Amino acid sequence: MNYKFIACAFLLLLVISILQSSVFATPMAQKTIVIYPIFTQTAYGNHAFYDYYKKLCNSTCLTVTIPKQLPKYTSSVGAVMILSGNNYNFISDIDVDKNPEILKKYDRIILLHNEYVTRKEFNAIISHPNVVYLYPNALYAEVKVDYNKNTISLVRGHGYPNLSLGNGFQWKYDNSKLEYDTACKNWIFYKIPNGSMLNCYPDLKILDDQSLLRALQE
Repeated sequence: MNYKFIACAFLLLLVISILQSSVFATPMAQKTIVIYPIFTQTAYGNHAFYDYYKKLCNSTCLTVTIPKQLPKYTSSVGAVMILSGNNYNFISDIDVDKNPEILKKYDRIILLHNEYVTRKEFNAIISHPNVVYLYPNALYAEVKVDYNKNTISLVRGHGYPNLSLGNGFQWKYDNSKLEYDTACKNWIFYKIPNGSMLNCYPDLKILDDQSLLRALQE
């Protein structure tokens, strides 16, 4: 299989999607902030949380250095490319954890696949009145950050410290069971008290369905 060809074709599709979708850019984008899931990308890196889950290493893999460059895990990449191309502004998990009040500056928050977040970030997000949960499985496990060492550590969730533990925040609106629908053929946003949730995993759908982008801008 020609992986270089596949990679080039995928990048071309992203560029075309951005060019096609940019006609839908609206002022709403300037009143919205997107939270980039750097903690989740860190958790999916090498010698990190998922190696521990797979029993490839011991609990030392539950403390991981936050990378300066993005690791191989690429969830949310479709949404990042499309939203960037439509003039949406981004902050990261780190920005929210250091200054939770920052979210109050914006009329709307868009959450990506922010599966791993700190307690402060979790509280700031669920306290905001207008959050779009674009990916299922967000706010699933709690981490803590050591900014002196530039690391995150798993606190609870995703079967840790007890295998029976799912959502580390015991969050009532966890919708992780919906993340396995990657086709998104019957996508809808449904309401929860502090916003709306998409009922499928849109990493590919957002690249070729402009109506999904329009729905985000309504």
